[in-house]
Amino acid sequence: MSASDSAISPALQTLYCDHHGWLQGWLQRRLGNAADAADLAQDAFVRLLGRSAFPRFDSVAEARGYLRSIGNGLCIDLWRHREVEKAWLEALAAQPQAFVPSLEHQAIVIESLLEVGRMLGRLPHKAATAFVMAQVEGLPYREIAGHLNVSERMVKKYIAQAMLQCALIDAGLA
Repeated sequence: MSASDSAISPALQTLYCDHHGWLQGWLQRRLGNAADAADLAQDAFVRLLGRSAFPRFDSVAEARGYLRSIGNGLCIDLWRHREVEKAWLEALAAQPQAFVPSLEHQAIVIESLLEVGRMLGRLPHKAATAFVMAQVEGLPYREIAGHLNVSERMVKKYIAQAMLQCALIDAGLA
């Protein structure tokens, strides 16, 4: 980032210049991979660039705590993505070669699984559990109600709540 770039706030420029190297080092120690650390450090500042309001920091410790929080979230996202990708690849390995989808299709499936995971993460625990039990495991509402110690009517509400989230994602509203 150059100081002459007027689209970037001076506060963000200063934060980047003063702390990018530190954040990248912190991420590298956490991840054990220099390339991933460089990517996530850059992603952290790209996220900050997209924010309309930028916080002011009274100390180096405060700025680094803020960046550490963003970096930690990015690490969790990276690990979650890799877990989903690993599970998908294991499922593919169990399929006969004739059924293996193209690399493009695999990437779409992985991204879809991650989006469903994010959607489930926004739901209350019982609603997410009911949705998975109904849609993935194929359990009837009565059995789900028994597992969750709720009424069948409540299970229907949980499923409706999850389906609404899916519809919002599909419409690009969530």
